[in-house]
Amino acid sequence: MRRSRGLAAALALSLAGTGAGIGLGLVPQAAAITPPVAFTADALSTWQPNGVVWALAEADGTVFVGGTFSAVRPPDGAGGSEQPAVNFAALDAATGAPTSCNLSFTVAGGTATVRALTLSPDKKTLYAGGYFGAVNGTPVSSLASVDVATCTVKASFRPAFAATVRALAVTNDTVYAGGDFLTVAGQPRERFAAVDAADGALRPFTADADEPGRAVEVTPDGNNVVLGGDFFTVNGTNTHALAVVDSTSGALTKTYPGFIETNSVVKDIATDATGFYTANEGTGGGVFDGRIALNLGDFNQRWRDTCLGATQAVLPYRNVLYSASHAHDCSSVGEYPDGQRHHLLAQPTTSVGKLGWAPDTNDGIGEGIGPRVMAVGSKGGVQYLWVGGEFTTVNGAAQQSLTRFASTGDTGAPTVPVATAASFKPGEVQVRWRTSLDLDDSALTYRVYRNGAATPVATVTADSLFFKRPQASWTDTTVTAGQSYTYRVTATDAAGNTSALSATASVTVPTSVDAYPNQVRTDGAQLFWRYDDSALPNVADSSGSGNQNGVHLNAPALRQTPGAVSGASTAIGFNGTDTRVYGDLRQSIGSSYTIETWFRTNTTRGGKLLGFGNNQVRGSNQYDKHLYMTNDGRIVFGVYTGATRTVTTGAAYNDDKWHHVVATQGPGGMVLYVDGAQKGTLAVTTHENYAGYWHAGGDSLGGWPDRPTSEFWSGRLDETAVYPSVLSAAQVQNHYALATAPADPVVQVAAAEDAYANAGAPDGNYGTSSSLAVRGSSLYTSYLRFDLPVAPAGTVLKSASLSVKTSTMSGAGTADTVSVVPVTGSWTEGGTTYSNRPATGTAALGSFAGVPDGSAVHTTGLSTAALSGALGTSYSLGLTSPGTDALCDRKAEVGVPPPKAGGGGDARVVDRRQRGERACQAPPARRDFDDTR
Repeated sequence: MRRSRGLAAALALSLAGTGAGIGLGLVPQAAAITPPVAFTADALSTWQPNGVVWALAEADGTVFVGGTFSAVRPPDGAGGSEQPAVNFAALDAATGAPTSCNLSFTVAGGTATVRALTLSPDKKTLYAGGYFGAVNGTPVSSLASVDVATCTVKASFRPAFAATVRALAVTNDTVYAGGDFLTVAGQPRERFAAVDAADGALRPFTADADEPGRAVEVTPDGNNVVLGGDFFTVNGTNTHALAVVDSTSGALTKTYPGFIETNSVVKDIATDATGFYTANEGTGGGVFDGRIALNLGDFNQRWRDTCLGATQAVLPYRNVLYSASHAHDCSSVGEYPDGQRHHLLAQPTTSVGKLGWAPDTNDGIGEGIGPRVMAVGSKGGVQYLWVGGEFTTVNGAAQQSLTRFASTGDTGAPTVPVATAASFKPGEVQVRWRTSLDLDDSALTYRVYRNGAATPVATVTADSLFFKRPQASWTDTTVTAGQSYTYRVTATDAAGNTSALSATASVTVPTSVDAYPNQVRTDGAQLFWRYDDSALPNVADSSGSGNQNGVHLNAPALRQTPGAVSGASTAIGFNGTDTRVYGDLRQSIGSSYTIETWFRTNTTRGGKLLGFGNNQVRGSNQYDKHLYMTNDGRIVFGVYTGATRTVTTGAAYNDDKWHHVVATQGPGGMVLYVDGAQKGTLAVTTHENYAGYWHAGGDSLGGWPDRPTSEFWSGRLDETAVYPSVLSAAQVQNHYALATAPADPVVQVAAAEDAYANAGAPDGNYGTSSSLAVRGSSLYTSYLRFDLPVAPAGTVLKSASLSVKTSTMSGAGTADTVSVVPVTGSWTEGGTTYSNRPATGTAALGSFAGVPDGSAVHTTGLSTAALSGALGTSYSLGLTSPGTDALCDRKAEVGVPPPKAGGGGDARVVDRRQRGERACQAPPARRDFDDTR
């Protein structure tokens, strides 16, 4: 026999408790992250410079850092003190701490800087370029050679560059440089040059450019050199920002006239075995800021990523291209619209689509660019991705200009899912949640827990990215009508990191079909926002497709009552200034569609109720397929075909009453309905074709007829739906009628009395105990009395249910069946004992087939026939069980709701007056329960 440690009872109309702590099974830690990403997004502890990092290179577990700074310091919160580091530092790849290698890059006049670092193929020599005149006092001229083993400058390497060197590449015998210079060793070499790798003697290589060189890379076969920069000509031939030249002579192999926009430049070039990749930065409008992949065989374009946001560096590694930028608009490649900047991205080397790796920095100091350079180092079998630049934070934590990420040790858990649950008909609950965010895993596993159980009832896998977090859902088809359930969800990544449990989502399964939402789903809605959400920022999609959730912007008012539809559903309130909801799914709209919503307002400033636009958090610059209100309260349905085409109501609807509006467009043209009646048509069958997002409560309206004072909606919305087809007039009228039909009222009545009998204390009375208990042996029986109301004229009792809430004490649940039976004998709360306990009937009115541990509400339907005959009387229920496993419920004074108006109702026995939870425990000698007041 399992002994309960506490006894409490509570009866409730709906699921009211929070679930107890769930004991999740441990998931084995794995090194894996979602392939093909090679690094976690968890930033490692790293020493940091006090300026900008421009260059990185790695040899034998040491990472060399070049830039414009004077010192390095420990990570924030770590021990140690700042150390001098004049434009150069050498750090341990595995610890991020300084090594014994100290080099100081200085110049007599101006500000010295190290802009480029590269290693010889054997990694024995480090070449450094920039603007400096000495290294540790040894005279040099903007390009130096350093022996890696001894960390000393090679005095025999003495090229003379007359200006800044910004880029370097090296072969076994040649160093290629790009920058601002016009001469090398007194000889004309404009922006690109080559010198001997041993002594720095000038090579014949000539690839003169008219503007600065910023990138240089040797092809893997050594035959060609790829040049990047600001230039428009190389060796007098038109080729903007990019060129391929012969590695010996500098003669042009491939030119790119008109290939890159004139106001864009190439900032970095990297190669792998199949191609080379460019990082591009633009200035002004119509720029190219993204990345290009080109084949090595013919030097032609493989793909072009046109995200906007000044790409500074590219790094191909194991078939993934990592990039440093401040990409803020990737809508041109079908990803996220203009908005927040994202500084670190990854994509396959074969395509533009982003992968699930997105650690982030801020823009930082200097030019406000963020990260500028990347390199991979290795030590002890672990690979490290180092990132340098001018940022001051990494993943929201303070860290300046330098950070690193490892190939193992993923410790970051996904964000906690925001879960909701809804039930529209008996036998079915839809559990749904916005997919979580994990910065280095796109494929996540979700586990759904019901009623506080330790074992999940469902496991769901779903993909998400930082800019694409569709709704995931699971349908529970094992639920009972009239029963209340709770659900919680966790998210787990590929390494086994698991989020905390979501907040509890509660739902009561109806005993009959909820007519309005069921019809919307039946009619094919692919987006259905009911606005019953109780927490920001997620708006659940209740449609059959179930993946077009919305996101609250600037905290609109949740759960506004009354809603537009009869019943418990609520509405959402917008302030007319900056609150709205935007869709999480980027999509294109076909030639046929329907948009529908309910609205209520008294505004005289108008606003957009519902519409389609190409942005999310910012105002759209493409927008149509929308419904808006004019200042005088008329409703406008509009599409854009090269000109604005609208249908407008003649009447005003800003009367502070709920109204139903539907707009359709298809082969028959445009139709506008209000409150089930057609208000206008227009023979226009086309609209603007673009990818975008649905918005409720506001978006752009510039250029539209009768443009209201406000683009944002001030008022309430409810039951917003979008369909991929045209609803007929009959369907529209049916929706209006279903929403306005009277609902069955649910009446709740407080309990008159409650008590329990305890065989272990035959003469004890527990009428004032803080808990209730049920068990067969030794016996505990609980008694509940309700003063049932008389049924209003013209009504019948449609259904009834009893809800019990288990105690939070360990072992409060039971594996035994608990029956709800009529009490046939007389009793009082203050006088009932085991010795004089009332008789109970044998025919059960309802039952609980076992109740799990964990404080949660459990509901069973009751015999409608039995309760119908008792309406208007004082009626008692008993809770009995045949077994030895006790049920401990939170004690409360209970109530039974009377019958429903409108032809029926759902009467429920409910807990209305909780008195607090107290332990009920069995004395050890008698193994039974006693009140421990």
